[in-house]
Amino acid sequence: MIIQCIGHASFLIELESGYRIVTDPYDASTGYPVVKTPADAVLVSHHHGDHDAVGNVTGWTVMNDKPGKRTLAAGVTVRGVETFHDSVNGAKRGKNVVHVIEAEGLRVVHMGDLGHELTKEQVVEIGNADILLVPVGGFYTIDALAARSVCSQLKARVVVPMHYRTEYNAGWPIAPVDGFLTLFPWEAERVDLLRVTKADLDCQPRLVILKPIV
Repeated sequence: MIIQCIGHASFLIELESGYRIVTDPYDASTGYPVVKTPADAVLVSHHHGDHDAVGNVTGWTVMNDKPGKRTLAAGVTVRGVETFHDSVNGAKRGKNVVHVIEAEGLRVVHMGDLGHELTKEQVVEIGNADILLVPVGGFYTIDALAARSVCSQLKARVVVPMHYRTEYNAGWPIAPVDGFLTLFPWEAERVDLLRVTKADLDCQPRLVILKPIV
């Protein structure tokens, strides 16, 4: 499995079979360059323009934006878990779907725009995360401290922060990633992509900054 960051909260997950999944494709409002990415499936955590620009993904035949489990392809499943985009049960920003992708013996969890720490029931429903893609910038989502707590709740093996301030969205009222990184005893590895298998999971870095491919 290869995981690349397209930008913001959008990732490209490519399996050994060549099957490609894009999470939360963004529009121009993010400030990131908009690219057309070929994929077989698109996962959307919620319907805000910086997360549901499915028109920027080409060739897909499956889109999931709802709770529940479904099969994407042979040996590839996704389960949506309903959460909220804020800390007041969605009263400010609505609902958010966490996506749990299971393929090649790995569990990749994309938290979308999670706005609160998880309940015990949500932790059970999501399960442990081999690779956790988690927002850390605050304001629109959980902040660094809450994100660190979520990493512990899900016993994340590899943590990949997302949805933080960069040169592309410098005017947004969200924090850069630095504060989140200080909450871990490990040095973050900054890489272009994460190539991981079930067999080498224990050899992977615990904290990874994926450079946007744009």
